[in-house]
Amino acid sequence: MQVLVERSALLKSTSRTQGIVERRNTIPILSNLLINAADGALSIKATDLDIEIIDAIPANVAEPGAVTVSAHMLHEIVRKLPEGAEVSLTADGDGAITVSAGRSRFALATLPKDEFPVMATAEFETSFEAPCAVIRRLFDKAKFAISTEETRYYLNGVYFHLADQEGATHLRAVATDGHRLARVDAEMPDGASGMANVIVPRKTVGELRKLLENDNDIVTISVSETKIRFACNGVTLTSKVIDGTFPDYTRVIPTANTLALTVEADRFASAVDRVSTVSSERTRAVKMSLGPDKVTLSVNSPDSGSATEEIEVDYGGDEIEIGFNSRYLLDIAQQIDGEQAVFLFSDPGSPTLVRENDDASAIYVVMPMRV
Repeated sequence: MQVLVERSALLKSTSRTQGIVERRNTIPILSNLLINAADGALSIKATDLDIEIIDAIPANVAEPGAVTVSAHMLHEIVRKLPEGAEVSLTADGDGAITVSAGRSRFALATLPKDEFPVMATAEFETSFEAPCAVIRRLFDKAKFAISTEETRYYLNGVYFHLADQEGATHLRAVATDGHRLARVDAEMPDGASGMANVIVPRKTVGELRKLLENDNDIVTISVSETKIRFACNGVTLTSKVIDGTFPDYTRVIPTANTLALTVEADRFASAVDRVSTVSSERTRAVKMSLGPDKVTLSVNSPDSGSATEEIEVDYGGDEIEIGFNSRYLLDIAQQIDGEQAVFLFSDPGSPTLVRENDDASAIYVVMPMRV
């Protein structure tokens, strides 16, 4: 194999693919990238057996061939090469690949390409296209609520499915960890009808973010009962989905919360962040005391001290006191794109609903706590 490729293109590709590779692997070949040069392109593949990514970039291929090489080693070498460099990759089949650019030359060990695992192909029953901006919004706004509790593995991802809302079918992403929930909707794209309900794993959601960078790009999504595939700009990300049943999240979304509080999202987040400085690391509890057109945020920690801050809000309901984990409030406030967030309360012991003004396409639920 002998190929010449631009350093910037190779760096972007290795950065994207090596994210799939685990730092510690019991199977050595999984630490490597499979590099295949043919037909004027360099194809770079990585897998952890659950996720597979293939990135194709333009290259000057003098001699086609394939080789595997350490993902992190190659990425670090390319990262440290000077900008604008042309990188030469040469493999002669003797168990080594030579990476050279200018006066720099590296000889790296390889493993047999035949040992590189191939993810079993699946028949994707549904395939459709959507703007990258739409799909990125769905996953970005939901992913903060993904559970990290491994025992409830079915919550370790984003529930990606079709749902009927107000007489229309939407493409929906939902995530919850039992303490907070995010539900984000988008218009159903053409061709998505009949899509299987799948749970996209946390790691896949993180890697997907790198794929959906450009708002003007179109991503092709293919879905089966066991796998999901995203393809955009020469990059194909295929992932197994979580084999489990996502709980009926609709039961925890309140529908009768009538106490509405409207507040500037940034101002609210800053105030919560300030008073939570003295909260205990274990509970991170903050109390919200609601009164006419104001809310008082307070923290009392036996170990650290206390803090209060009053902010102006639009609120005309009953006076109530309700406690929350400050981290949960901050995570939700960061999802609000507009200036104002609307909190809908019922009582101090019931879930609180949060949305952006009157936009119900993205709603969040947070459970209260005793303070």
